[in-house]
Amino acid sequence: MNLSHIAQLGLKELRGLWRDPVMLILIVYSFSLSIYAQSNAMPEALSNATLSIVDEDRSTLSGRIAQAFYPPHFVAPRMISAAEMDRRMDEGQDTFALVIPPDFQRDVLAGRRPALQLNVDATRMSQAFTGSGYIQQIVASEVAEYTARYRTDAGMPVGLMLRPRYNPSLDPGWFGAINSVIQSITMLSIILTGAALIREKEHGTVEHLLVMPVTAIEIMLSKIWSMGLVVLLASTFAIVVVVEQLLQVPVQGSIPLFLVATVLMLFATTSMGIFLATVAGTMPQFGLLMILVLLPLQVLSGGLTPRESMPDIVRIIMSAAPNTHFIQLSQGVLFRGAGLDVVWPQLLALAGIGAALFWLALRRFRAFLA
Repeated sequence: MNLSHIAQLGLKELRGLWRDPVMLILIVYSFSLSIYAQSNAMPEALSNATLSIVDEDRSTLSGRIAQAFYPPHFVAPRMISAAEMDRRMDEGQDTFALVIPPDFQRDVLAGRRPALQLNVDATRMSQAFTGSGYIQQIVASEVAEYTARYRTDAGMPVGLMLRPRYNPSLDPGWFGAINSVIQSITMLSIILTGAALIREKEHGTVEHLLVMPVTAIEIMLSKIWSMGLVVLLASTFAIVVVVEQLLQVPVQGSIPLFLVATVLMLFATTSMGIFLATVAGTMPQFGLLMILVLLPLQVLSGGLTPRESMPDIVRIIMSAAPNTHFIQLSQGVLFRGAGLDVVWPQLLALAGIGAALFWLALRRFRAFLA
């Protein structure tokens, strides 16, 4: 191998990327706006849900229930009449409408079991599911405290003290921001290297490379280091500026250790991108192939759901995927402050998988050039 050839060919790839505005926009969006949007749009978090209350009892207990709903989970509830309830829900003004019947407080104190009616706009699926549980817990708590005449904890022989670690405020945006960075690293590294190779074929410059005194491994390494460098710089910006500064997500561990793992991850995924580009041949085919590859990588690698809840056969198959180990390492380093003594198995796995993918891609790439 001639290092000068690899460097010059890599600079050529960077100049070609600079002249591609679509790819530049995709890179900027994936490592900035996409991370911000995913961090602040987690559907499982109930926020500012609209609630109206039809209070036909006008009692002390019904007033306590109405005052128990407040931001940030709910907006201040609006007191309406029964005639307004259906109209407001039809117009989409309310997600929840709680109806407190007449004589509700008297029936509760008499030991009866009066029924409250909760109307839910189920077209807002995430808020409907989560908010219904919140409302049931709030109403049950207020009724229990009112009948007991004082606020107290239920008498239990054992006290359970909950101490959330690594995310004490239970903010889902922290997880969403880090997960979005990992997804962008996987997606962009595959797309950029694959598109660079397909662009060579579509523009007819592959024939030019074949008559030059360069080898297949030099061409392949030039695409890997150039596109990998772009993604590495973009991911560094995303972690340091977008995640830490803009979103105020605390990073517990070593960012240099995370970047070392990112380099190994990029070595594996850029090799995968070259392999897929040689299989596809054209850009539309490459785009369809990306759908078949990216969805399993993102869904089954443990980034969205825990791997422990997946079938054994899926976990065995996905253990050969590089981002399975990269996600474990990233969450350990960025969330829990893990050091090299903890994440070295994932580093070795990334290096081994990257070497295997590079070998497969090189064989396929030599056949592609022939």
